[in-house]
Formats: sequence, C-alpha cells, structure tokens
Amino acid sequence: MTRHRLGLVLSTVTDAPPQEFVALGKLAEDHGFDAMLVNEGAGDALANALAIGAATNTIKVGTNIANIYFRHPYLAAMTAWTLTELTEGRLILGLGMSHKAVLQSLGIVMDKPREYLREYARSVKRYLGGEGGKGLFRPRPTSYDSQVLVAALTPESAEVGGVEADGIMPFLTGRSYLPTLVDIAKQSAKGVGKDPDDIDCVMSIPTFVCDDEDAAMSAARYNLAFFAQMPNYRKQWRASGFEAEVAALEQAWRDRDRRLAATRVSDRMVEQVCVFGPASQCREQLAAFHEAGAGMPVLAVSPVNEDRLVATRKAIELLAPR
Repeated sequence: MTRHRLGLVLSTVTDAPPQEFVALGKLAEDHGFDAMLVNEGAGDALANALAIGAATNTIKVGTNIANIYFRHPYLAAMTAWTLTELTEGRLILGLGMSHKAVLQSLGIVMDKPREYLREYARSVKRYLGGEGGKGLFRPRPTSYDSQVLVAALTPESAEVGGVEADGIMPFLTGRSYLPTLVDIAKQSAKGVGKDPDDIDCVMSIPTFVCDDEDAAMSAARYNLAFFAQMPNYRKQWRASGFEAEVAALEQAWRDRDRRLAATRVSDRMVEQVCVFGPASQCREQLAAFHEAGAGMPVLAVSPVNEDRLVATRKAIELLAPR
C-alpha cells in the first residue's frame, strides 16, 4: 500500500501559544507526519514556523498561509531564506491574499488582490533564486529548493499557482471541484514551460475526529457556518455545486445567527469539504481527497466535544501516516 503524505496546520487565531506549537510539531514529527504548517491570523506564521523548525529535524514546516498584505515581498523572501537555510530545506511557504473584511479591520486596502498575488509570488520566487534587489539588498540564492505555493479557491488563483509558484493551497474546497483547480494549475505551468508533474497541491481540510459520527458532523456544520460569512468561500462553494446551501447560509448570516447557519449546511457539503467521524472513516476520506488531487492533505483539526489541543493531539495519534 502506497504511503501518502500528510500534514497538519495550526491556527494562530484559536490555538495555543508558541510553546505548544513547538510541542505539537515535535509530536507530529515523532508520529511520522510530513509537515506542520501555521496559518496567519492573530500571530506571525513565519515566526511560529521558525520556532517549530528549530525544535525538529525532519518534518517540513511553513505557512498555510502567510498574508501577502502583512509583509513586503522582499521581507517575506528573506525570512523564508533564513528559515530554509536553518531547516536545511524543510520550508513550505504558502502565500495568500486573505479577505477584504479582515484587512479592512486593520486599515489595509485590498486593491486588485489577484494581480498583487501574482506579482508577490513572482517577486518572492525571484528573491529566493538570488535575483532582484540592488547593492546591499541583492539576495543570495538559497542552498536548498524552496517550495512556494499560493492559496487557490478559484481557477484564476490556481493559474497563478501554476505560472508563478510551485503549486496551490486550496481550503474548504469540495472534493469533486478539487480536480478542476489542480488541472488548471498543472496546465498553466505546462503553458510556461514548466513540468506539470512538479506542481504540488497542499490542501488544508477541516478535520473532526470522533467515534460519534453525528457529533462530528454537527461540529463540522458549525465550523463551515462560520466560514460562510466570507464571500471568497461562498464563491468557491457555489462553483462546487452548493448554490442552494450558500443562498440559505447568506440568509442566516443576514440575521447574524451562526447556529441557524449551521442548520443550512447539508450533509453532502460536509462530506465533500471535511474529514469527520471515527479514525477509520477519516482515513478513508483522506484517501479520497488524495485521489481527487490533494498531493498532501493537511489536517485543520477542530474539537468535537473536547479542548482544541486535546483534539489536535488525538488526531496526531489516531491519523498518523502508515
């Protein structure tokens, strides 16, 4: 039986302090996981990745995703360069544009985000390759291959991932829609002379491990209801065939009622977007995501009836690669 890659992503919004991130990274490495990534919300994803990398030896570390509006591309590249050198090539740098409402809350204007993502990814790749910059700011190329991926919820972003980066990082993508994004990324890469087989897909998947399948599905519904506030995810879900669910979710959020919104998330939507239920079922679902094009599924663990850290440790132990 072929062993597929498997990673985890930790949340700077809802998870623990950096010391716990480091401990979880070491635990994941001990259990054979291939990557421990960090998202960027209320913390610095690259700094956390560096801390995990310094405490581990083999597991890949990185971001899923780092917000392109938080750092100049030169700074992002130089931080990535440092992390790559210190970890001897274990970095996965995921870049994304975030969401308009999130950026507005910080006083950041999102202007032509996809064009900016394209320019940003191109610049970071050039800097990591030792190109660009002048004088004292001319970068040195990394001693190791540096993998740069971009968040991709739409065909347009998948094209950027194929042309300007090394692949894509989908999130909350319906399993039946995933092949569309992967194919666009690969064909776009081929169109600019790159080997499509080198294009990776690292996919973050909401994960709810619980022997009580109904409880796991209920937790998944509540989780997806939260993300339904964000237009980017609603657009992707429509493209995935969930038009009726999205319409009902939009109505529920007009009343600012997350619990009502959770009741509008269908079983089919949970089955397409999430990994949930007993460990054996979760493994089958992960295999299905891999078959659909996820080169490395990444567990975004949420609790069902326990503390988040307890849920994450449980997922590490029960879903460890075999």
